[in-house]
Amino acid sequence: MPRFPRSLLAASIGAALFASQIQAEDIPVDDSVQEIPAIDQCLLNEPDAENPTQQPINVEADSLEAVNGDKAIYKGNVVVIQGKKRMQADNVTLHQQDNVVVAEGNVMFSDGEVKTISDKAVNHLNSEHVELDNTKYQFLCEPGRGDAVYIAKTGKAVYEIEDGSITSCPEGDNSWRMVATSIDIDQNEEQATFYNPRFEIQNVPVFYLPFLTVPIGDTRKTGFLYPTISYGSSDGVEFEVPIYWNLAPNYDLQTTIKHMQKRGTQLNSNFRYLTDFGQGQIESEYLPDDKMYPEEQYPDKGDRWGFQYTHSGIYDQAWKFDIDYSKVSDIAYFTDVDSGIGNREDGQLIQEGQVTYRSHDWDLSLLARDFQVLTTSGNLPYRLLPQMTFNYYAPEVTPYLDFDLVSSVSMFDTDATNKPSATRVHIEPGLTIPIGTTWGTWTTEARLLGTYYQQDLSGVNLNDDAFDLKENVTRVIPQFRSHAGIVLERDTYVLGGYTQTLEPQVQYLYVPKEDQSDIYLYDTTLLQTDYYGLFRSRKYSGVDRIAAANQFSYGASTRFFDDQYKERLNLSFGQIFYLDKSTKNSDPSDPDSELSDDSTNYSAWAVEMDFNFNDYLFYHGGIQYDIDSSDMQMGNSTLEYRFNGGYIQGNYRYVTKEYIQQTVDFNAEGITKEGISQAGLLASYTLSRNWSASAQYFYDLTTDEPLEWLARLNYTDDCWYIGFTYSDQLREWDPSLSSPNAQPVYENNFSINFGIIGFGTNIGAGSGDAGLDGTSNSLGYGRPFFLNN
Repeated sequence: MPRFPRSLLAASIGAALFASQIQAEDIPVDDSVQEIPAIDQCLLNEPDAENPTQQPINVEADSLEAVNGDKAIYKGNVVVIQGKKRMQADNVTLHQQDNVVVAEGNVMFSDGEVKTISDKAVNHLNSEHVELDNTKYQFLCEPGRGDAVYIAKTGKAVYEIEDGSITSCPEGDNSWRMVATSIDIDQNEEQATFYNPRFEIQNVPVFYLPFLTVPIGDTRKTGFLYPTISYGSSDGVEFEVPIYWNLAPNYDLQTTIKHMQKRGTQLNSNFRYLTDFGQGQIESEYLPDDKMYPEEQYPDKGDRWGFQYTHSGIYDQAWKFDIDYSKVSDIAYFTDVDSGIGNREDGQLIQEGQVTYRSHDWDLSLLARDFQVLTTSGNLPYRLLPQMTFNYYAPEVTPYLDFDLVSSVSMFDTDATNKPSATRVHIEPGLTIPIGTTWGTWTTEARLLGTYYQQDLSGVNLNDDAFDLKENVTRVIPQFRSHAGIVLERDTYVLGGYTQTLEPQVQYLYVPKEDQSDIYLYDTTLLQTDYYGLFRSRKYSGVDRIAAANQFSYGASTRFFDDQYKERLNLSFGQIFYLDKSTKNSDPSDPDSELSDDSTNYSAWAVEMDFNFNDYLFYHGGIQYDIDSSDMQMGNSTLEYRFNGGYIQGNYRYVTKEYIQQTVDFNAEGITKEGISQAGLLASYTLSRNWSASAQYFYDLTTDEPLEWLARLNYTDDCWYIGFTYSDQLREWDPSLSSPNAQPVYENNFSINFGIIGFGTNIGAGSGDAGLDGTSNSLGYGRPFFLNN
């Protein structure tokens, strides 16, 4: 949570005029010459004395007048030093009978954290009461300064300030400041209270509050946080006022009142908690009667709301709890409203909870999962209500022999009328022989996949010849896999100065054929077949389909390391050789499917490459080349040049329509007519100390239509910033053959965000670099050659 520093305003002035124990006879006059540190030097990192108030006090002055038992008057260039504390004044008078110290004329004080300049300072040594008149102050260890007509220290760590102000702007810069008629500071409570505060820009009041409380230490405090003002063409002027509620040490709440000119007032909240069972948060958004979509014209919208509950925790080292539940008022919520609710992947919000018990040899979990579908495609996913999973591990049953057991009981249900519900029981024991050395590994495993289905087919009409469902299905399939790899290393002479590795690997996989057309797909889909996928044991993500295999996978990786053992280049390539060609593109639900006669026994070549040249030129690329059709199935390429102050990146991604049809379980016509061919250009540059710019542009080469372009220009001063953003994004388009004349729908938006800088917080949002943080971007920045070394 944003907070002011501990030395807010005159928070450390309490140490001003030094220790309360000082008596007149304790103040020696030191006429010797000594080196005095600069009064505006930050001494925060210097160690404090064990008893700072007991340190000796040195006084220098042009003259001294003393009346025994009455007072001592120091005149002319008075300098008083005690440890880190230093005070300078024209005159300093010690009234011994009243035990009061009065400093007058250009009174300057510094304790290594804050520096003050006052017309007059009075310190009542008996009561620790300190008064400062017409004071200017400046933080020495961070930006911040201000002034006050009157400052009084009324307790050991309690201050009262009249007509005070604060800003993080340097001297002579009046860009902004906070002004209050009265300010109370309590260091014990670590809280500052502003009465009648107003925020000024160039000495012109912008907004006013009756009072404002802010924390000045590590303790959280209830109060207003800093507001945000922005403008966008979609929602008009937006004004946000966040309020922080410190409810208890282990939970808190932040509510934000967000007023949008074109939509109305939205109330957002974020409740956080921490318990013995873990931590979590509840986020909510509520926009009553959206003015842009009135309920009279849009009865399915009206009040707009979003909700998300997340929890993650471990209890007693064995129990693990995970919850992620999101829901919104309508399927167009994320299209219409700027929201941070949920993870809306694949057009749906996940709603799941899982509890797991883990021991040394086994674990047991219970999972319930549902979805809120955000599309009207009619492709409703399955609910898991629930799924119970049991796994058992027995490493080294005998030397070089491991045993494990994977099992689950799953209950699937759906609202789709043309899909069956089902109960699935899966048991999968496995034996593994792992052999490993410093230069290679060889792993052989055998597994037995036993699955039982009880499918409810009442009223189900699939209209799909690929399925011949049965109510009760028992399927038992063995699987054998053997994988070996070695690591070879040498010093290269061609390139010079590099260590090269060659890492070949080979795998044999055997799974017998079995007709599975009597089983529906519940939680199973095809996996992507990149280089690393060549050495998987499964073709599908779930167990509803076990693809037949009788094949060798082979490939190799080579890496180059410089003399600092930093990886500079890696290249991987491989493919699959099918001993039984009929398993190449086999569909377990269609055992009679055959390949064309001119098809080879080889899969597509898969190639991956990463390159880092001298930490300023980066590359990542990958391709899959089909040798049967002599065509590129898919590919991606990213080249980035980094320089002092910025970067420029070009990227390209390509996928054929045929590959999409083979790998997704829905009609590719709903995605694209001619496959995917997209190019992108991203750049960011710091123009000067204050100005920075960034932009990104993505274009679809198959349709000759832009997908998105976004540009940002930011100005950052010492104590404030302003950012300008323009975006034009593709929001809606149906390129299917059923809508051949469909036109793309774009949304353009211009926003201005500004805020203050200082005191541990930045006011405002959306001022980051385009693509670097992904904020408001449909297609974001991806860094090539991102290796953790």
